[in-house]
Parts: sequence; structure tokens; C-alpha cells
Amino acid sequence: QVQLVESGGGLVQAGDSLRLSCAASGRTVTGYVMGWFRQAPGKEREFVASINWSGRSTVYADSVKGRFTISRDNAKNTVYLQMNSLKPEDTAVYYCAAYIAPRVWGQGTQVTVSS
Repeated sequence: QVQLVESGGGLVQAGDSLRLSCAASGRTVTGYVMGWFRQAPGKEREFVASINWSGRSTVYADSVKGRFTISRDNAKNTVYLQMNSLKPEDTAVYYCAAYIAPRVWGQGTQVTVSS
């Protein structure tokens, strides 16, 4: 059973950067696609970015393209989300997901961007 734990969230100002981490335990996630999602208050959870097992293939939501970068360190069983040029509309709880059937989710980490 895979457990995912996100960290790195916080309160920042618009234009600042944050790096989120998602550490997996229980079993390796090396062979799986990993993703980041977010959920703002009163809104549905939305896709942010995903990365394939090797790290060579990534996909981004249009809203974060060019500002966010997803990466992974398979030796550490960890996935990262580097977030630059943050905007107030990026405020949300950010969740890590392992594309396993059924999908495995972390507990989330809060990111708040003030204007």
C-alpha cells in the first residue's frame, strides 16, 4: 500500500516561489505516473501537472504552463512541484496523486498566495 505525504506549502506573496514535495512510502512509485492536483475553496479538484515514470514526459494545465515545473527523484521515491511567479488564483490545497488503480492521494498541503 502506497502512502503519499505532501509538504512545502505555505503563505507567500504574489510573484514568490514555492517548492512542494510528495514523499511516497510503503512501496516504490518508480513505475507509475505521478501527478499534482489542487482544490480551491468552493471549487472542484483540478489537474495541475503530471510526470511519467522516467521524468521525460510531463503534462501541465494551461493555467500553470511556463510557471510550474514537475519533477521526480525515483531514488528518493519523491515528486516535486516547483511553483514560480505565484498568483493569488493559485491559492488552493495541493494534492499529490499516484496513478495506481485505485488512484492514491496524499492528504494535501495548503498554498496561499496574497496579492
